[in-house]
Amino acid sequence: MTQDTIDIFDAGEAQSDADWLAIMDEIGEETGYFEQLGGKHSAFFSDLGPVLLVTFEQLSGVRGAGGGQMPLGYQIAAPRGWSSLSIVAHDETWFRDPAVYGFFDRLIDDAFFEDFDRVVFYGAGMGGYGATAFSVAAPGCTVLALAPQSTLDTDLADWDRRFLKARRLDFTSRFGYGPDMSEGCEKVFVLYDPVQQVDAVHAAMFRGPQVVKLRARHIGRDPQADLARMNVLRPLIDAACSGTLDAYRFDRLWRARRTNAHYLGRLIGRIQSQNRPVRLLQALRAANDLVDHPQLRRALAKAEGESAAS
Repeated sequence: MTQDTIDIFDAGEAQSDADWLAIMDEIGEETGYFEQLGGKHSAFFSDLGPVLLVTFEQLSGVRGAGGGQMPLGYQIAAPRGWSSLSIVAHDETWFRDPAVYGFFDRLIDDAFFEDFDRVVFYGAGMGGYGATAFSVAAPGCTVLALAPQSTLDTDLADWDRRFLKARRLDFTSRFGYGPDMSEGCEKVFVLYDPVQQVDAVHAAMFRGPQVVKLRARHIGRDPQADLARMNVLRPLIDAACSGTLDAYRFDRLWRARRTNAHYLGRLIGRIQSQNRPVRLLQALRAANDLVDHPQLRRALAKAEGESAAS
């Protein structure tokens, strides 16, 4: 057990998705419950305290990200004594399933969310869409969505051609349009990379006094992965759950990019593509002053050699 992970079962025990579902069913009996929602989704609830973290995750991510194959929401919430509810999609469903709608209808009817002092909905990409779309079930909650899709309804988002198979799904029925569904939230934090034009357009569709845009320039298409590499993801979610997240807090956390080799490498790659040798040499020297990394050292040596020869 570490500060940020509680291991409940050995990752090696679950050899298949069916094994994982069976083991999670057993764990759910001890911690709260585990429920399969139709054939494409599952819900895992851990009842520990008055703060509830609701996450929208994908099964492949849960099983491949470490943490004893437990949902990210549980990994973050349990060590802090918080409750968690993880909605796990078994495929790229965007949570568009009547079984998921029915599950949230039951939570609403049971006044489930009213039992908690603070409720936070979290997700990234497809999960970010889920977090915004289903946040309507818990008025007054906080949402933290990383590069969320607002919708993939072709009438509203025909310009997003990344997920063509998902266009077959119905985004016009219940819990459909993320920006509308999240209007009743206390805060909606939308983190995105303004350089990624499609993500930026989705982010622009979230409007209103409750919306706070967190611009993470050059973080790329998978902000959750990069924030995790920088050791920023957990503190960011912690801040949302403790009610201390704002633009200033994010800016302070985002400073970690300055000493992250992966981020600096991607930034330098962008400068290389612009064919700006002087700017590239400046960036490489600055990066090598901050980070000791073999690829950055080799790139600097090459750039200095080319500069001397010109």
